[in-house]
Amino acid sequence: MRVLIVDDQAMVREGFGALLAAQPDLVVVGDAPDGAAAVAAARRTDPDVVLMDVRMPVMDGLEATRRLLDVPAGVHRPKVLMLTTFDLDDYVYEALRAGASGFLLKDAPGAELVHAVRVVAAGEALLAPSVTRLLIADFAARPRPGRPRPAVLDTLTPRELEVLRLIARGRSNAEIAGTLVVAEQTVKTHVGRVLSKLDLRDRAQAVVFAYESGLIVPGE
Repeated sequence: MRVLIVDDQAMVREGFGALLAAQPDLVVVGDAPDGAAAVAAARRTDPDVVLMDVRMPVMDGLEATRRLLDVPAGVHRPKVLMLTTFDLDDYVYEALRAGASGFLLKDAPGAELVHAVRVVAAGEALLAPSVTRLLIADFAARPRPGRPRPAVLDTLTPRELEVLRLIARGRSNAEIAGTLVVAEQTVKTHVGRVLSKLDLRDRAQAVVFAYESGLIVPGE
């Protein structure tokens, strides 16, 4: 898996780079000190995952995430793992809407960082530690403007809708399998179909869609 590291502090870039490069399944293809340089580097190196700091000079991580992910079909789109020194912030909500796949505190243990990169690259689960579950809960509690039910929801089967609801509640594949009393491989198949039918990049985007479409109502 190819990883690009973006942070305005050289020591952070070097430390993360050494940690990830020591893993047999990860290759650090470059680093960048700001969002603008990150976008240019990603275009050159086609990383699978971009570790993206939120607050940086020249261009912040939010705008860089938008530019990396808001591209025409067929153009390479990496997964973006946001690095932050704070738990919940409006920057983080905007990053989620822009397409970030997960969030990790900078002071997380090294093993957690390595695991997070692998999870985001695979797109198989939300990041339970630190930020993401808190983010889902707080995001869900925010008022949602009245919108009609998206017609695309009607393309999902009843079981796929059930799986989407469980994804939106932060459940892993194993947890969904236990709830529905099916094999985990069956859950993976359902998740893949949900993402494909709704044209979503990953589970983080499925969470946003479920709440903003009204499929999940806070407090239910």
